Amino acid sequence: MIQVGFSLVAAVMAVTSAAAQESEAPASEDRISEDGAKKDRTSEAPSKKGPPAGAFGDSVFTGDWVTVGIGVGVSPSYEGSDDYSVFPAPLILGSVEGFDFGARGPGLYVDLVRDGNSDSDTKFVFGPQFRIRGNRVNDVDDPVVELLEELDTAVEVGFTSGISFNKVLIPVDSLTFGLDATWDVAGAHKGRIISPSIAYSTPLSLAAFARLSVSADHVDDNYADYYYSIDGADSAASGLPTFTATSGFKSVGTTLLLGYDLSGNALDGGFSVFAIGIYSSLLGDAKRAPTTSIRGDADQWFVAGGVSFTF
Repeated sequence: MIQVGFSLVAAVMAVTSAAAQESEAPASEDRISEDGAKKDRTSEAPSKKGPPAGAFGDSVFTGDWVTVGIGVGVSPSYEGSDDYSVFPAPLILGSVEGFDFGARGPGLYVDLVRDGNSDSDTKFVFGPQFRIRGNRVNDVDDPVVELLEELDTAVEVGFTSGISFNKVLIPVDSLTFGLDATWDVAGAHKGRIISPSIAYSTPLSLAAFARLSVSADHVDDNYADYYYSIDGADSAASGLPTFTATSGFKSVGTTLLLGYDLSGNALDGGFSVFAIGIYSSLLGDAKRAPTTSIRGDADQWFVAGGVSFTF
């Protein structure tokens, strides 16, 4: 399944943060006219910063903030499975001293570029990330796939990077191009994953938000062989044909994230609800592997929803 390239509500917070910046009108600057009367310079010409002051109100996302939450999701029991499992989806993300952080799949990332609260229309992202990959480790529902050799849990370490352009179509939207790369350091698949992505985020109202993204995963020979190949021992145990998997794009997919602030104003923090839906299609050897083509399905779905609290 395509890795969720953002936490369940990180995109929502990015959009509302942009809205908060847009709501900050330039400070009034007075001058003295020839007749001695004071005039406000900013009242003589329209502001170029978007909505007038007070349009959005004060924002909890100005300065330090943290979001915590919990949700429930449904996803394939392994990558390529047509059996689905229910799992809890805890959430944490925020910004402290200008450093953004948050969940990245079952893992964390930190953005070391301290420009999250700047007025620039362009934002850069770069920092470390790690994640845990438990593909085919536990809860394999398929009785034939369960006969294959049990796999180990991978611990992947790498970086996240990207560039976001604000005010693309409206003053408070953003378009983000991202690239993540991780390597297994736990000795499980011992491979590498590169994940390019593009995402568009926009508020639908002061309380509702949406983010649509498209992403892909490219894997090396080690990753492909570990998760998709069937050797002679596995073939004898399961009855599946032998198969040798090699590097390539393993999946491409799209994600839709929706969020709604329960107070009606996302900028004041408090409780929000969110929903996320992901469709991905396995490609190449990930699609041709017997665990997918015979016992599973290349079409993969992920849905989740929950509640979060921001302070």
